[in-house]
Amino acid sequence: MNFDFDPETREMREMVVGFARRELNGGAGFRPGPGGGTDEAAADFRHRWQLAGKQGITGSCVPAAYGGSGLDAVTAAALMEALGQGCTDTGFAFSVGAHLFASLMPLVEFGTEEQKRRWLPALCSGERIAAHGITEPEAGSDALNLRTRAERREDGYVLNGGKCFTTNAPVADVFVVQAATAPGGGYFGLTAFIVEAGTPGLTVGPPYDKTGLHGSPMADVHFEDCHVPLDQVLGGEGAGASVFTSSMKWERTCLFAAYLGTMKRVLDGTLAYVGEREQFGVPIGSNQAVSHRIVDMTLRYESARLMLYKAARGLADGSDDEIAPPSPARGERGRLQLGLDAVQLHGALGILTGEAEALVRDAMPSRIFSGTNEIQKNNIARALGLGARRSRPRPRSRAAR
Repeated sequence: MNFDFDPETREMREMVVGFARRELNGGAGFRPGPGGGTDEAAADFRHRWQLAGKQGITGSCVPAAYGGSGLDAVTAAALMEALGQGCTDTGFAFSVGAHLFASLMPLVEFGTEEQKRRWLPALCSGERIAAHGITEPEAGSDALNLRTRAERREDGYVLNGGKCFTTNAPVADVFVVQAATAPGGGYFGLTAFIVEAGTPGLTVGPPYDKTGLHGSPMADVHFEDCHVPLDQVLGGEGAGASVFTSSMKWERTCLFAAYLGTMKRVLDGTLAYVGEREQFGVPIGSNQAVSHRIVDMTLRYESARLMLYKAARGLADGSDDEIAPPSPARGERGRLQLGLDAVQLHGALGILTGEAEALVRDAMPSRIFSGTNEIQKNNIARALGLGARRSRPRPRSRAAR
């Protein structure tokens, strides 16, 4: 087991951290309604997105033949960690992860050669932005029970329904959309579609006003008699659940690397602060209560890092380990607690706008997306053989026969 990056990966990480600090910070947050600055925020978001695309970040693990950098999961996670460390806008880094892991990688795995060559180059270069629509008001954890319908027509499909909490929706150029082609058909009842923004019948609502991840635009998406050609079906009819499962393997591992970078940035900033801030004539870091809290923060970061890169290595090697992928997603308690500790150590400054309070707000949604805490624990329990089993009828006694 070697936990050190090779020289090339270290160099790429340093490049991404420096680039993010120079070019990606200070973005305008998304707010709904008149005067919310949505147009300004969208323009700024797209400008930074194009810069990230030129650095190879928005297509890092897509094969080079389709415009990506061809990195494996470990190196892609390392770059996402560097992005989270250098970019103080965790929402922006989150959007990059959703675009890359939930939308592009399923296209890489399930797309036809024609689809890959048509869609991936512009999505990798930063010219276009992708969003993955699956969550619905009545189908969050129950992802197989979608109400969005896709009816087969001679020349394609017609979509009707709606999605919610769709990351990147207000700025997306391409949507990967899940819909039911065989309602009640279970795992094989869903189909994935590639839908371009601007397609008649597709509309996007205003961006949400969220507790955290302000730099990540999210909104509802509506479909009303939205026609999708046959050549924009992803993976074939009935393959939607497989497409979604693939996206979750990548998202639950590599997207959370951005949070790991944020944890490192906040930890380093807090460590510097307690070494400089003096009370009663000494740095507050010399107090045992403070130093122990810093140690706990360090252990949370290191534990999260070990879980994440173990999962990334398994993903890169094609491992069938069903426990590792949900594990980084379940490190949200460590992320949130590290943020709370940083707030406490900064005192009154911790509740003002800054890295510490931002981590607390940005870590809260991680308890929900990519599957809630409870769903992830169910996944791990099932992998351990603890899933629900049907009870067998007890044999009758001889006296009852």
